Amino acid sequence: MSRIGRKPIPIPSGVEVKVNDAKVLVKGPLGHLQWSLFPGIQAQVDNGVVLLTREGDSVKLRAMHGLTRAEISNQIMGVKEGYQKNLEIMGVGYRAQVQGDALSFTVGYAHPVSLKLPQGVEASVDKQTMIALKGIDKRVVSQVAAQIREMKIPDVYKNKGIKYVGEVLRKKAGKAGKK
Repeated sequence: MSRIGRKPIPIPSGVEVKVNDAKVLVKGPLGHLQWSLFPGIQAQVDNGVVLLTREGDSVKLRAMHGLTRAEISNQIMGVKEGYQKNLEIMGVGYRAQVQGDALSFTVGYAHPVSLKLPQGVEASVDKQTMIALKGIDKRVVSQVAAQIREMKIPDVYKNKGIKYVGEVLRKKAGKAGKK
């Protein structure tokens, strides 16, 4: 059996989990999410825990067993506490601002770059260089953070760009000059 998939998922107080046909519905104080089960994976709720089982032992089914367990666990944590990703903009003149349901960036291009935020993700900008993304779905929050970072990947020679808070960047030395 899958090492991850066979672990029971504890359900904290204030969170409700229901299994309907091939869907797992998770409802909590911050909202509700759902996950469609892969054919061959079954879920059941017993005594405050969610247990996942699988029908066969194929490679695909084993992988989906662990993935399903991780996703349902992330959803339970998301509706209970939520997720947050923080990014930092480094560079002279680089900045960001919130405009309604979109983020606008000035990151060294000839024009400002805009990113529309998906439903369920909230953004706040502090001092024009610190971006905080919040939401209940870990997948969506992480995907938006990756899209923002991709706008201007940190340069290893100048240390300019958008990086995650806590990400360590090693600055490379440039080419040695002529003598």
